[in-house]
Amino acid sequence: MTNPAARLEHVNITVSDPDRTAVFLSRLCGWHERWRGPSALGGWTIHLGADFDYIALYQRDAPLPGPFSKGQPLNHIGLVVDDLAAAERCVIEAGLVPFNHGDYEPGRRFYVFDWDGIEWEIVSYS
Repeated sequence: MTNPAARLEHVNITVSDPDRTAVFLSRLCGWHERWRGPSALGGWTIHLGADFDYIALYQRDAPLPGPFSKGQPLNHIGLVVDDLAAAERCVIEAGLVPFNHGDYEPGRRFYVFDWDGIEWEIVSYS
């Protein structure tokens, strides 16, 4: 039996300001807006990414209770960049603070918390 092939199509995260996060990720990653509009469950969403994959930046009118509350069990989101120094400048220009710089296999990296406490790992394999 052959396993099916798969790729990650999207990640949906709750943010306090989808426009602010979209501007930041557009500058950091070179992504474009694929769609924006009201969510079927209330709130607002921006789909930001490339042609075949994206991050949904979701703002809900009220927090979800229980196991669907923001951040559980997400640890961090990893992004691969071509130029780690340019990415770090972009992070600092956005008013965010990079931390935990590392240079170990398979690449160099740093981490940053955004305005909503979402942790991003920024890594370069070059």
